[in-house]
Amino acid sequence: MDAGDAATTRARKPVVLYPSPGMGHLVSMIELGKVFAARGLAVTVVVVDPPYGNTGATGPFLAGVTAANPAMTFHRLPKVEVPPVASKHHESLTFEVTRLSNPGLRDFLAGASPVVLIIDFFCNAALDVADELGVPAYMFYTSGAEILAFFLYLPVLHAQTTANFGEMGEELVHAPGIPSFPATHSVLPLMERDDPAYAEFLKASADLCRTQGFLVNTFRSLEPRAVETIAAGSCAPPGVSTPPVYCIGPLIKSAEVGENRSEECLAWLDTQPNGSVVFLCFGSIGLFSAEQIKEVAAGLEASGQRFLWVVRSPPSDDPAKKFDKPPEPDLDALLPKGFLERTKGRGLVVKSWAPQRDVLAHAAVGGFVTHCGWNSVLESIVAGVPMLAWPLYAEQRMNRVFLEKEMRLAVAVEGYDDDVGEGTVKAEEVAAKVRWLMESDGGRALLERTLAAMRRAKAALRDGGESEVTLARLVESWREAASA
Repeated sequence: MDAGDAATTRARKPVVLYPSPGMGHLVSMIELGKVFAARGLAVTVVVVDPPYGNTGATGPFLAGVTAANPAMTFHRLPKVEVPPVASKHHESLTFEVTRLSNPGLRDFLAGASPVVLIIDFFCNAALDVADELGVPAYMFYTSGAEILAFFLYLPVLHAQTTANFGEMGEELVHAPGIPSFPATHSVLPLMERDDPAYAEFLKASADLCRTQGFLVNTFRSLEPRAVETIAAGSCAPPGVSTPPVYCIGPLIKSAEVGENRSEECLAWLDTQPNGSVVFLCFGSIGLFSAEQIKEVAAGLEASGQRFLWVVRSPPSDDPAKKFDKPPEPDLDALLPKGFLERTKGRGLVVKSWAPQRDVLAHAAVGGFVTHCGWNSVLESIVAGVPMLAWPLYAEQRMNRVFLEKEMRLAVAVEGYDDDVGEGTVKAEEVAAKVRWLMESDGGRALLERTLAAMRRAKAALRDGGESEVTLARLVESWREAASA
């Protein structure tokens, strides 16, 4: 797009994208914005500062995106002061900061006159602003369709029982269109009804049907049962109309920006045989205790497999630092004595961060131990890399169930869910599952299923593919509205 085209794009009514704080949500929304900009829409991404430590190097990342995508603009809302919240869950802070940001959002939207506003799940407070200004609001759902089906049904579950999910133990939760799952595997903020986070999630779930439609980062053939059940209106409470669902994925990060430590990982992978390396990475805020780090190390050493492992410092014991970016890990203190020397050559430990998308796409990588964040799941599928599931927070334990029971694209490690997700996975389990993934007939069958999903994912995005056609029709309707 030349300078004249870019100026023309900016002169039209924009599509405004409003992600909640958090790098995973921002990355997904920006990828959506790139798709819209490539199709000729003016795109503005509204950025709200997180209420806790910024772990994602947002500034350099946005600078890189801006330089590479002149048709996209960014608007940062005024920073808000968030009072202490009574919940122990960081999601409450996210809901609060987006609610407090409504005045700034209202001022911006009133001036921008967008053709549509696209929010994510944690920005449901923005629906009040959209209603006030008469702006059609859609939701970009950054998790999969099965999680969306659950949250559409949450108000029904809430009305059916007065029990806490946390009290239900291994009792199964049943919802239309998805596999039943143990109550212990629900989203952590839903475990206690008297926690303010529960009320926030319940309100956000009820608000889902206030939108004009759901843009879901999935492809229909990955989650056909959930998509069909949502579209049939079977997930929403009785008497509530379900907005249309648009499967437009998989959208994954198109480039790694903002870190300069990529070369070490990729250069090391260049020296390894194809399909031989297990990659272990647990998201931007996934942290393990010092004890768990040592168990992982012992398991990797005992497995005899090649590995690339991203190690982050354990969480702070200071509640005031709970959401701060952790310091660089001290590998000598965290890892077993002599571990790095004994595994030299067949293993590489990197501190804090690795270019996950590029690592997964590397021919040397043959397995992925993941926290089951949806962005990571999609990156693994697109790369054709089979997964071991080790969920940590948010909706990841539900994703683990769906990946294993419905999609059959992962096998879980055992032990993480002791005491509601706070158990320790033992070295013997790490070694056994890593060997299973890389050497067994079951692991090879999992690889074949993953490669088949990869082919379906790529087909969905090609011209005439299921996601491409869905997106093209939606964009055309907005383009007509923008030029009206």
